[in-house]
Order: sequence, then structure tokens, then C-alpha cells
Amino acid sequence: MQVAFFKHELTPNDASAMADVLATPFLTSGPVGKKVEAQMAEFFDVPHAMLTNSWTNGAIATLLALGIKAGDEVIVPAMTFIASANIVELLGAIPILVDVDPDTQLMRVEDIEPALSEKTRAIIPVHLYGQLCDVKAIRELIKNRPEIAIIEDCAHCFEGELHGEKPGTHSDAAIFSFYATKNIACGEGGAIITRNEELHKNILQTRLHGMSAGAADRFKTGSYNHWDMHQLGVKANMPDLLAALLPDQIDKVYDRLAQRTILADRYRKAFANMNVTLLKKVEGTLDATHLFPIGVDASIRDEVLFKLGKAGIGATVNYRAIHTLTYYKEKYSFEASDFPNANQWGESAISLPLYPSLTFAEQDYVIETIEQLTSKEIEKAAS
Repeated sequence: MQVAFFKHELTPNDASAMADVLATPFLTSGPVGKKVEAQMAEFFDVPHAMLTNSWTNGAIATLLALGIKAGDEVIVPAMTFIASANIVELLGAIPILVDVDPDTQLMRVEDIEPALSEKTRAIIPVHLYGQLCDVKAIRELIKNRPEIAIIEDCAHCFEGELHGEKPGTHSDAAIFSFYATKNIACGEGGAIITRNEELHKNILQTRLHGMSAGAADRFKTGSYNHWDMHQLGVKANMPDLLAALLPDQIDKVYDRLAQRTILADRYRKAFANMNVTLLKKVEGTLDATHLFPIGVDASIRDEVLFKLGKAGIGATVNYRAIHTLTYYKEKYSFEASDFPNANQWGESAISLPLYPSLTFAEQDYVIETIEQLTSKEIEKAAS
């Protein structure tokens, strides 16, 4: 049996929305994107939402809008995708890595507090796999440090909640990804939400080269209007051609979450008595269930991955700890032991197939194969 790691939910019917865009003058950012931004602002109950062409460029635009510069420090968890740290590096700022909760792999206040310094200008909590960090507690920690911004990495967590609160409730900005494998996807893309009016105005410029007006705004009066540039920016806006794929997915996000939750619960029940590690569910959370990772003994992880592939099962690693990757290890002289919780998980994690169209039969095949592989490999390692 072949079981893909991921299958998106888009169909040829979604092409009609793109065809509608082709019938207008706006292939780039225009009225379709503005409607999606309004839809997102309503979904998250925030005044401002801005579409971007990727999480990464949206995050860079946000850092630029906040005035993050060379030498500033930004706190980032050691367990996350490299983009969370790379955006800091690209601006010449310094990513200050911190360890994570061993049971959830989420950043905690106790990880952040000792890393704070006079140079700290931002904190990036990462809502890994679909569960939210306690951003409210982080805000309380820095309540006397107004110069420190909180930027939520919500690449894995569009529909998640913690104690009934969605992303963007306690942060300066929350940034989402609509990459091909995300719960809501348009191939490449992202979005930023914020409650801060001044930050919103700045990001509107930094997501488009620093220009004071985008293409649609330059002609909104029917004739050309001059634009100006007051600050540096990047090219981070999303075209209407891709934005057209988002509205229906946002409307159906909880329906698809319900199916992923059923599948995740089946995995949890099946793995409860196997030789695998499951991450702890955070109390009070509505889990976006973006990925389903398990941990296996580090000594057999790569062999299990290889044999899953040979069995026709798509599996991957999300993620190896940042401080173990060559660039960061060499530049900052990190040792694997510097962030032991992130390192241990990065050496043992395997992400399994999880998407709404995954059948029970396909999932059962994955479960049976994992049981066979982990039992055999552990026996082999012990002999």
C-alpha cells in the first residue's frame, strides 16, 4: 500500500475562483486579497489582517516594521523550523535560542526569562504542531518591557485556541503560513494579523518594498497617485491569483479539523502501548492538529524512517533542533547538550501522514508498520 505523507484538499473546482481573477485587471494584490483579509480579521476578531507571499517574508516585513536591526536580540525556541531563526539572522539581529518543554516542545516562560537581556527586542513563540504556547503568560513576563514585541509563529496553528483565545489575542503580531502542506494552503503564502494600528501601517509599507502605496491604491481614485518610500521593505504581498484559493478553506477549516482530530485520536489510542513517545496535550487547548509526530528511540529513528519509505509510507522529520544544524552550530559554537529537550526530540521525531482524506485503512497500515518496525529495531539494538 502507498500512503502519501500529505494530500491537499484543493480540487479542480477551485480553479474557477482563479479564473474569476483572470477576468479582472488584478493578477497581483487587489480586491480579492482585501476580501480575504477582511474574512481573516473577522475570524480572529482583530482589526487588521494582511496577506503575504510566505510566512518568511511576512515575518521579515514584521521585524522591519518593528525596527528590529543589527545587534538586536530575538528569542526563538531551539525546536522549530529554521525560518523562525533565519528571519532574525537575515536582518543582522541575533537569534537567542532557548530550550522547550520536553513534554510538548513548546516555549515556556521559564525558558524565556533567563534569556532576556537589555538587547532583547522580540520574542517568537512557536505554536508547534498545532498547540499554542501560553502567550498571555509571556506578555505578563515582559509587562514592564514595552520595547519587547511578541510575534507568534502560527505556521502550524490557524484554527487553534488556548483557553478560548485565538492567536493574536496577546501578541503584537501573529503570522500564518499557507504553504502547500498547511491546514489552509494555496501553494505559497501567508498572513499577518495585528491589533496595533501603527504596526499595521508600517507593515503595509514593509511588505511592499517600503512603498507608501500598492498598485491597487495608486489607482484607486481613477488616476495615478504618486507613492513615496520612508523605510526599507521586502516584496511580501500575495497576488489575488493565490488569494482566491483561501476563502472556501477558511470557511471549512473546522470541518477539516474535526476529521484530522478523529485521525489523531486513532493514532493516540493505537500508539498508547507501543514503543513510541507521544507529545502531551496542553490543557485548555483546541489543537489545530497540523502534524502528528511521534518519538522513537534515537538510535533507530533514521532506520525506521528508511523502512517506512520502503513500505510506501510517507514520513518526515519536524524538526531537528536548530542548534544542531551546521550553520548555527558553527556560527554560535553550540553543543548538542545546550538545549537538551529540543535536541532529544530532534533526534527521535518522526511525522506521520495526517490529512482529512487519509482513510482508516491507510492509517491502520501506518500504525501496523510502525508497531512492527519499532519492535524489531529495538530488539535488534538490544541484541
